[in-house]
Amino acid sequence: MEIWINPACSKCRSAISLLDAEGAEYTVRRYLEDVPSEDEIRGVLDRLGLEPWDITRTQEAAAKGLGLKEWARDDSSRDRWIAALAAHPKLIQRPIITADDGSAVVGRSEDAVRDALARK
Repeated sequence: MEIWINPACSKCRSAISLLDAEGAEYTVRRYLEDVPSEDEIRGVLDRLGLEPWDITRTQEAAAKGLGLKEWARDDSSRDRWIAALAAHPKLIQRPIITADDGSAVVGRSEDAVRDALARK
């Protein structure tokens, strides 16, 4: 199990606390420092069953600067979104937990983190 976090994020800290309380074995990836490649983002999206616009923080300054709210959300625009996430990792929703069964969840709630813990 791996969790992508921004240490300044309260949702990330809550997810880590719950994983620790449950005795989970996991590795931490500080994705703002260890930026995921476009291929890694594609892999996580596949595991999440989501599209890049589904995990994009559109209220961030970088998103506004890029005009992301105006970008098309279709198959032909997918690579453009993924490139933007790789170039501006702060735009990636957090925390993302990759579960042991090959799936992943966006762990913004206790229920989502527990869902990841249950996926063995």
